[in-house]
Amino acid sequence: MKTQTAMHYVDNYLLNPMNPITVNLIGAGGSGNTMLTALARINHSLIALGHPGIQLNIFDDDTVTEANQGRQLFAESELGLYKSVVLINRINRFFGTDWKAITYRFEKGKLRSMPNHGRANLYISCVDSADARFVIADILKNLPSGRNQRDTPLYWMDLGNSLKTGQVILSTLGYIEQPKSKLYKPVSYLPMVTEEYAEILNSQDETDIPSCSIAEALEKQDLFINSTLVNMAGSLLWDMFRNGMTPYRGFFLNLASFRTEPIRVQ
Repeated sequence: MKTQTAMHYVDNYLLNPMNPITVNLIGAGGSGNTMLTALARINHSLIALGHPGIQLNIFDDDTVTEANQGRQLFAESELGLYKSVVLINRINRFFGTDWKAITYRFEKGKLRSMPNHGRANLYISCVDSADARFVIADILKNLPSGRNQRDTPLYWMDLGNSLKTGQVILSTLGYIEQPKSKLYKPVSYLPMVTEEYAEILNSQDETDIPSCSIAEALEKQDLFINSTLVNMAGSLLWDMFRNGMTPYRGFFLNLASFRTEPIRVQ
């Protein structure tokens, strides 16, 4: 008997919403700033296809330093400014969006002051440490579901990388209703990165110490690791919007050997 291919059907609200879907982008560093541009391109293309598009918040309390230039697209005149503000102003001017910069970290105490308490349909994290991922996971697990609300939490995509390797993991925030299928095996739940890879995350020797120079920053993360990772993550998101289903929930990337390994839905 032939085994059916596992498939996750994307929540219908992302495909046919009455309002722009809400996205919280967490982190405006090497991957975060590149992901912001990718999301702006996705938003522009979705609107051209008749979709309401995206309404986005980006969370980051960090400011631009000299070490950020080169790997990240910041100018001399932007030194000392909040990364999130610089990037959002740039995107809003270019694409005509009304996206928001949040100049504090994505933390439980701070989110209480927001009108919707930090709820969004899609969360994308581009953070540097395992601790930050566990903090995000704890917040997302305890968000009220509110299934019939426009900002119902549905998905979490996490991007992480080291010098020349990285990974992208897509998770569901709860169970996503799946249609019946004779061709595929529908999968309603995709586990969080902190559930499936908790042991690996806990074993990582990470430091969140800022680099003092461009040369030092390049010793930690290769020049093109972030952009390569983000372009592939953006492609996964775009395929979800266009096809309404996905047999993949992420991938592992090794830029040193130019190899990628997809992570299949199971």
